[in-house]
Amino acid sequence: MAIAKAERLMNLALCLMNTRRPLSKKELRESIEAYREAWQQGSEDAFNRMFERDKDDLRELGLVIDVDENALDGEIGYLARRDRNRLPEIALDAEEAAALSVAARVWQQAKMSGAASGALQKLRAAGVPFGEDAEPSALQPLIPAREAAFEPLLVAARDRRPVSFEYRKAGAAATEQRSVEPWALECWRGHWYLAGWDRDRRDARVFRLSRITGKVRSRAGSFTGAVPEHVDVRAVVASFAGEGATATATVRLRKGAGFPLRTKALSTRQLDGGWDELEIPYGNGLGADLAEFGPDLVVLAPEELRADVIDRLLAVAGLNGLDEAGAHA
Repeated sequence: MAIAKAERLMNLALCLMNTRRPLSKKELRESIEAYREAWQQGSEDAFNRMFERDKDDLRELGLVIDVDENALDGEIGYLARRDRNRLPEIALDAEEAAALSVAARVWQQAKMSGAASGALQKLRAAGVPFGEDAEPSALQPLIPAREAAFEPLLVAARDRRPVSFEYRKAGAAATEQRSVEPWALECWRGHWYLAGWDRDRRDARVFRLSRITGKVRSRAGSFTGAVPEHVDVRAVVASFAGEGATATATVRLRKGAGFPLRTKALSTRQLDGGWDELEIPYGNGLGADLAEFGPDLVVLAPEELRADVIDRLLAVAGLNGLDEAGAHA
């Protein structure tokens, strides 16, 4: 039904835009097969209702339809003049064109790479200067989007559709069902995150896509929570990762491991036996990140952080069938 209606709307738009004079309802009915079938199988009223709905839908989509009540000897005529429905020319300066080109290359590992390349081709055909003859840069911007959840979440956020999925928190032994109203996706330090409204917890939450298991399922209905005008996913994730925190934690880290921790360490001291001691910012949710380093990291202080990491690692050990002695903290 959706395809049939889209085809009907397209046919009506083409008829109205490719005529030099206004067309009556009768002429449109005879020109468009769907209208002709509706009139033959139903009644004049059924056709009129369908035509009025289609006309309103086209106007909602932005098509300007003129109505001439005196063009056809008393019959109302309809016409979509090309000069009133022509899109303005695309005019981009060199910097804007370069930004679009970079954006298209960013998505070359995602499923929308074909759409991005097609869009650039159309803009080139319109005369937009992309500087194809320029030397390619040695550094190419890439944002990998390999997670299966990326595309369905991107579409759901765009269309404002609620979703549900199975989610495993860092260090958790089992997954949890989450029902979320997706707001925005953002990449931070090589990982994609979703920000949205968690319906069950009735609070704004951030989810790491690599921890979503199974399929993302769309749900019926509209959003129940208000969508913020600006969603700074990166700032929320950073706060949970300890960025900008006033407290500090002391950890022991195996040499050659934990590069992300080393980049934000406030101080580093070399120890014997292939270990380093780091002082790092301590914020809410840091335990989940530290647990991912497994046996390469030992939390020294504070005690509540150490206990949090131990609990998470014990949960993972139970999932993998390991005994408590195999857990490190």
